[in-house]
Amino acid sequence: MASDETHEEEQPELPISDEPVKKKKPRRRARSNRSSEKSDSPSQDDTQSIPETLPILPLRGLVVYPQTAVPLMVGQPRSVRLIDDIVAADRVIGLVTSLDPEKEEPDPEDLHSVGTVAAVHRMFRAPDGTIRLLVQGLSRIRVEEFVSHDPYLVAKVSPYPESAGEGLEVEALMRNIGEQFRQLGELVPSIPGELLATTLSIEDPLQMVYTVATYMRTDLEDAQKLLELETASEKLHMLMGLLGKELEVLELGRKIQADAQTEIDKVQREFYLREQLKAIQRELGESDEQQIEAVEFRQKITEAQMPPDVEKEAVREVDRLSKLPTAAAEYGVIRTYLDWLTTLPWSKLTEDNLDIEHARTVLNEDHYDLEDIKERILEYLAVRKLRHDRGIETEEGETSGKAAIRREREGAILCFVGPPGVGKTSLGASIARALGRKFIRMSLGGVRDEADIRGHRRTYIGAMPGRIAEALRRVESRNPVIMLDEIDKLGADFRGDPASALLEVLDPEQNHEFRDHYLDVPLDLSQVMFITTANTLDPIPGPLRDRMELIQLSGYTEREKIHIAERYLVPRQIHENGLRDDEVRFGEDALLRIIQDYTREAGVRNLEREIGAVCRKIVTQIAEEKVSQLAVTPNIVRDLLGKPKFYYITEVEQRTNIPGVATGLVWTPVGGDIVFVEATGMPGAKGFILTGQLGDVMQESARAALSYIRAHADDLKIDSDWFDQHDVHLHVPSGAVPKDGPSAGITIATALTSALTKKPVRGDLAMTGEITLRGQVLPIGGVKEKVLAAHRFGIKAVILPARNEKDLDDIPNEVKEELEFIFVENVEEVLATALEGLPDRSDANGKPRSKGKPPQKKKKEKTSA
Repeated sequence: MASDETHEEEQPELPISDEPVKKKKPRRRARSNRSSEKSDSPSQDDTQSIPETLPILPLRGLVVYPQTAVPLMVGQPRSVRLIDDIVAADRVIGLVTSLDPEKEEPDPEDLHSVGTVAAVHRMFRAPDGTIRLLVQGLSRIRVEEFVSHDPYLVAKVSPYPESAGEGLEVEALMRNIGEQFRQLGELVPSIPGELLATTLSIEDPLQMVYTVATYMRTDLEDAQKLLELETASEKLHMLMGLLGKELEVLELGRKIQADAQTEIDKVQREFYLREQLKAIQRELGESDEQQIEAVEFRQKITEAQMPPDVEKEAVREVDRLSKLPTAAAEYGVIRTYLDWLTTLPWSKLTEDNLDIEHARTVLNEDHYDLEDIKERILEYLAVRKLRHDRGIETEEGETSGKAAIRREREGAILCFVGPPGVGKTSLGASIARALGRKFIRMSLGGVRDEADIRGHRRTYIGAMPGRIAEALRRVESRNPVIMLDEIDKLGADFRGDPASALLEVLDPEQNHEFRDHYLDVPLDLSQVMFITTANTLDPIPGPLRDRMELIQLSGYTEREKIHIAERYLVPRQIHENGLRDDEVRFGEDALLRIIQDYTREAGVRNLEREIGAVCRKIVTQIAEEKVSQLAVTPNIVRDLLGKPKFYYITEVEQRTNIPGVATGLVWTPVGGDIVFVEATGMPGAKGFILTGQLGDVMQESARAALSYIRAHADDLKIDSDWFDQHDVHLHVPSGAVPKDGPSAGITIATALTSALTKKPVRGDLAMTGEITLRGQVLPIGGVKEKVLAAHRFGIKAVILPARNEKDLDDIPNEVKEELEFIFVENVEEVLATALEGLPDRSDANGKPRSKGKPPQKKKKEKTSA
């Protein structure tokens, strides 16, 4: 039984496609039409002889009309049984279409109520068990009710006669349909001419409707609706609409096919003409277009002065190009490859401007301070100048010996690390201008594909070189300044790791033979000056970080921001907003008000935005003729920019006025910042509660601080039984921001002690340092950024670990003059300094810790504008 069911799926009751069936229909239909013409009304005789009950054969995806002959294929067991029974009887069956063509054995409720009574004229039993039938539709019937379901469907039926209709309208409709069917026959080759002639000669409108509908493509629903319509006029109207739609589809298809054929003919014609042109050129002794292109590439290779290995590869590719037909797929690939090879700057150099005074002037014009970077660029120029003056400079074209080794190390690879807005990116263009070199910037933020650096291999469709080779081609020089911006924002996924691809690019020992996957020839990057920028070093892999010379850029002080605003930001915003220099003037006090009340950043990016906002509001007033010129004062700043966004030292003093709040200093990728640590005690037995999205390291610091306080409860005048009856809650505000690191240890200890002793912390004091269980204060990093943040917030005193005293060399003098630095070695000294009213205690040697300002030290290099 299982095999029969499988066989039934392969051999359904109805043809899988109408096309094969329709190819066989025309001749049979023609004979049927001729036989019907001999009878005046065969359907009326058949209607009178329709029995009351008929076996019903369900049809899937097909409608059989009266007066038409249709081949069918039967494969279902119950349908085969039905055919066997009727062949032995009167050979009359009812054909009813199924509502769902996909259902193999439809039930009575799955069938339409209107069908066709048909006579089985021929039957053929195939070897696979299926039966092929030729049935002749007789007349329309209506299914009243089903009286049997087993072994096959049997139903009571009643005749459902149709109105043939007469008149001019019917005649006009028949002529239109005849013309449309003739047009259809011209577009569908499977409809033979004799069928067209027979159809056009039919005078019975119903017979014409059913004949045409049988041989045209229609939806199953439309075919069933055509059968169910009452009058010939309605059927003719519907058929005419279906024919019109089918003709439009076929006409459009023919047009599309004609257009495609035209394109094919055009390509073939061009091919033949080109071949004839080549033959004519050969006869005349002239070169064809392909040979001309090969000659041009050979000339470009000679002019490019490529290295021997590269030139050898280029000549080999030109030879391949000259032997390929232009229509070959590989022709375009080789041509593109040669175009890249011949346009790269193999021998084009930009002569360095070795005038050190000129370089110093250019750097000072573009950026304020930044002595570290300026000194490094001047050192680079001085080395190049000395080598040139002493004749050590490598001669052009020399590729061996000691000179070649020196040449490989001529480039420089610098990495500027600092918070946003301090001028890292703009430094690249200034350095290029100072050196007299060409400059190009490449943003690496979000790059996740290794092929962006090394390129794709030529085996891929649409392959292109990497961004390094593309940059050299664009600047047309092999010794430019290339800035790789945001190198710490590189990504990695299944396509590779771009950071690993940069290992060769940024290695002075390897990049003289950098191989791009697309070019596949050595590319010399040794004379390129690479400058990279990053906000933080942590995301950069260690091997890549080791290949770069790191230069740290910290945030600016208020005085430095004022100088930068006066020299760079204000003039630029005046020019960009269409103002003249005499129409607006910013005083130092106005700039200081913007810096303190409307920005809080390490750089000057937001400062420039606020200055631009002030300029635009002044432009509006000038355009409205309210003012002609304006001197910006702090009060005008408040009027133009609205309420302050930040509240300087007032916020710190207000929050630390309550016991249990201490101010800490933190380092972030965007510069230093302050953080408030809050602690409180309450009755309960839950222990130690930590909130504020603290990381594991910071939680461990908090537990160490609490353990120290509990161990020294007697020294701090805290009842030892207090911890058994109370909970301690430590919270760091800005809970949406993750926080971690050990440097908040002394801040947490101070906040906890303040909460438990009810003694407030000094409001003008901030601190940073790691704590141990024994109360020692360990050194921390990021001192410069943290101290600058304290100065920016108006803090007056800073507690630092004693071993960080050496880091004050990097602090600007103006900051050291305004801040008091307190260096501590243990927590006792921290608490004695920070808590008001807590007596100072001596250290382990009995010597009191000294406090006060350290000796003045030389100002260190600063970041750029």
